[in-house]
Amino acid sequence: MKVRVEKTLCQGHSMCALACPEIFKLNEDDGHAYVAAEDVPLSLVESVRQAERGCPEGAVKVDE
Repeated sequence: MKVRVEKTLCQGHSMCALACPEIFKLNEDDGHAYVAAEDVPLSLVESVRQAERGCPEGAVKVDE
């Protein structure tokens, strides 16, 4: 599984970073999310799915 954040959609609500801080980080300049590790370990798959479901803008994209 790979994950990404669509920069044009992200509004910086930080829901993804709350759901999975190991994968999602927040940019110090504007507060928008970015992915710290594109390849998701099996132990974090459910947390990444939660981040995808919880993003108000749908900016978190998961590729199987």
